[in-house]
Amino acid sequence: QVQLVESGGGLVQPGGSLRLSCAASGNIFSILRMSWYRQAPGKQRELVATITRGGSTNYADSVKGRFTISRDNAKNTVYLQMNSLKPEDTAVYYCNVPLSRDYWGQGTQVTVSS
Repeated sequence: QVQLVESGGGLVQPGGSLRLSCAASGNIFSILRMSWYRQAPGKQRELVATITRGGSTNYADSVKGRFTISRDNAKNTVYLQMNSLKPEDTAVYYCNVPLSRDYWGQGTQVTVSS
């Protein structure tokens, strides 16, 4: 069992920045990779970024060069630094850990609007 708690969402103007956090607890020693997904209204949930235990990262093309995923193993926390935000980044952002099944956080709303 893994519990995930996200924080850091909010309302920001286009071009602004936000940092999301996802704190993991429970059977964290089995976690090999952590990811951020997002789901906009009326759209399917999509993968935004992934980071492995060793620190390798992967990004969706739509966020490359603007978003950075990182992790603090001592705090069992993964971060998503989002810069140069656009209105199309508006979505609910979810933290994900794939183990025997997918574990999800509760989601945090990010709204980019002037």
